[in-house]
Amino acid sequence: MDLYYVSILSTFLLTLFFFVTKHYLPIKTRHGKWPPAPPSRRIIGHLHLIKQPLHRSLQQLSSTYGSIYFLKLGFVPTVVISSPNLVEECFTRNDIILANRPRRRTGKHLNYDWTTLGSVPYGPLWRDLRRLASLELFSTVRLNMLSEIRAEEMRSLVKGLFVVGKEGCVKVELRPRFSELTFNIIMRMVTGKRYFGGEVGVEESKVFRDIVREVFELSGASNPVDFFPLLKWVPFQKMEAKMLAVRKKMDAFLNGLIEECRRIRNDTSADEGNNRKAMIYRLLDLQESDPSNYSDQIIKGIIMIMVIAGTDTSAVTMEWALSLLLNNPDVLQKARVEIDSIVNHERLVDESDLSELPYIHNIVSETLRLFPAAPLLVPHEASEDCTIGGYNVNKGTMVLINAWAIHRDSEFWDDPLRFKPERFEGSDSETFKSRWIPFGQGRRSCPGGNLANKVVALNLASLIQCFDWEKIDGKNVDLDEGFGLTMPKVRPLEAICRPRKCMVNVLSQI
Repeated sequence: MDLYYVSILSTFLLTLFFFVTKHYLPIKTRHGKWPPAPPSRRIIGHLHLIKQPLHRSLQQLSSTYGSIYFLKLGFVPTVVISSPNLVEECFTRNDIILANRPRRRTGKHLNYDWTTLGSVPYGPLWRDLRRLASLELFSTVRLNMLSEIRAEEMRSLVKGLFVVGKEGCVKVELRPRFSELTFNIIMRMVTGKRYFGGEVGVEESKVFRDIVREVFELSGASNPVDFFPLLKWVPFQKMEAKMLAVRKKMDAFLNGLIEECRRIRNDTSADEGNNRKAMIYRLLDLQESDPSNYSDQIIKGIIMIMVIAGTDTSAVTMEWALSLLLNNPDVLQKARVEIDSIVNHERLVDESDLSELPYIHNIVSETLRLFPAAPLLVPHEASEDCTIGGYNVNKGTMVLINAWAIHRDSEFWDDPLRFKPERFEGSDSETFKSRWIPFGQGRRSCPGGNLANKVVALNLASLIQCFDWEKIDGKNVDLDEGFGLTMPKVRPLEAICRPRKCMVNVLSQI
């Protein structure tokens, strides 16, 4: 028995030795040209150099080591890129090689064993999911079919602000209102159910919102196992236990939701109106014809990834946009003049007007330049050895694109720290290619960018059209960045809101 344990221990130590040797072979002893790297420490590598907010910390390192450099984050080899030219190289010549995602523990537990569009490895399943997103979920036909949902939620937002502001100047906090707006839009588009102020019961609404909140928190937290894989053998890991608990609750809730929608779909006598246009019913149709590719697990993953990727990102962008407008009243006034010239004071702006409101789109683009909701994009991973900028990048290396740094680089932008929507006037997608990348680039770019632009532009235009906005006590809104997946403001936006006199009649009739 003693020999048995000795052999087990010897095997473990040998495995540990070869693992550490493989991952900690000094860069200078390898063949070829390698990206520059800061001095590292044993075991932790460069983790001691990483501070919050991460995008600023990495930008400071790039000012010393260049637009491409190497980091060892625990056992994870990482290349950081902050140059448009290198971004273009990544997503042209190396696009397929960099089409993988790092396999993190959140992908296993919260993304259904890496089967959601954001976490799935590049391959057949990814191609099926991407095709589904492009042709079914985010197609022009589908988005137009569900446009009334976005219009209704916009009207609900301005009605709520009108009710609290019609007695005079009122201070309002915008973050919870924007969060409720985007959550309702996504959930109604996906499931046909309104979770704030709708037909969903208070308890059901609270349960699901609590699950989503926990998923957000765990997705944005650092898991030591991701950087030190050997720790997965250590028992009693709190984060792992939390993920498993949330996965269990998420499974139970989404299983019940799918079963409910399946009963509604199969009940020909039920009259659910526009609810049957929701995406989940299309997914159930596809499941019936192709059950292997549209399992319940795939459908649950689609629901969760749309909620995670489509709610907080748009809400945060609207909060940043209005903050910037309050600090730049000349831009706010110019936007209002544009809206008033296209839309009269007898109706609310709607999506059909957006094509005639280029300055509103410029404001959204400039907001995403200064405050991209994913400042480091979603990480990529090299599926085989390649070169970027003439430097070797090994298979299994994580590649981080610092979009925040690229968007603020004076080499590529005139007066980069200034909020200037005019810089986007008369531009197209090629004008700012690889230096304006809030939705990523290449095969793994965000398929929901068009939806996000519609949601943000429509609601921002309605807030400008319907209300006068003022800073509290005349003080500029702070633009400090907080921590989290979507780079929220440190302090939630508060502002003075007053209905415009020319819009009172319209607002009273909502």
